[in-house]
Amino acid sequence: MDDETPQIEPVIPPVEAAVPAGMADVAHAVAVEGSSAAPHAGDIPYWHTALLLLVLAVLSLGNAHSGHGAKSGQGHVRIYLATMIYEWLLTLFVWWGVRRSGGSLRELIGGRWQRVEDFLLDIAIGCGTWIGALLVLARIGRALGMGQANGIQDAQNKLGFLAPRTGLDIVLWLGLSATAGFCEEVLFRGYLQRQLTRLVRNRWLALAVVSVFFGLGHGYEGASRMVLIGALGFCFGVVSLLRRSLRPAMMAHTMQDAVSGLLLRSLR
Repeated sequence: MDDETPQIEPVIPPVEAAVPAGMADVAHAVAVEGSSAAPHAGDIPYWHTALLLLVLAVLSLGNAHSGHGAKSGQGHVRIYLATMIYEWLLTLFVWWGVRRSGGSLRELIGGRWQRVEDFLLDIAIGCGTWIGALLVLARIGRALGMGQANGIQDAQNKLGFLAPRTGLDIVLWLGLSATAGFCEEVLFRGYLQRQLTRLVRNRWLALAVVSVFFGLGHGYEGASRMVLIGALGFCFGVVSLLRRSLRPAMMAHTMQDAVSGLLLRSLR
């Protein structure tokens, strides 16, 4: 048994950016297999899902080849804005598919803030999720031979060009982090989770597959970091399933991206 307290290494993220359930709801969510994080009115056709996965694959391969614009010498503002635009376009495509089936984006996201306490509770869960995910990723990173120093150096080599530099860069980076937190959770832990749960009839198996897709979607970060990103997505997915809402994971995702980018900036 390893009694050492794990060192939390910075894990640099991809650039992509109802009444709360009580204890009884959480127990019910754990016990019932085959249910998704949110109810839905109808079934979205699988061709819609296949098309989305195809677009994600093309974007991932393109970013892996170009270094997310680094090799072409694109400026930070252009990279940030382009990433935000295509993430919102993909989210709009998902919204169209959900709406076409008779559902809504609110149902897909789940949860509802009726009181200030509900909002604060989701913030607390989001912060706890983020900290817990960092501990998990630190363990996985060590298992992959990514020590703290090596992990930081690897992140600087792979993603240093994305770190914000000017005041405008920082503002846009925060906007990009919020975009990634919202859009990627809707795309992966919301839409794809629901579609694959319907296909394989087991939400935990679906979550594992979605997490693999999430990791593969960030090919420009390299194989080891793709594993870490997949694990990060799995942590977000577990909380979303238990909470029956994407909101805490959206917050955790946004915090991860925002802090990691600012940390990279400070290490330059």
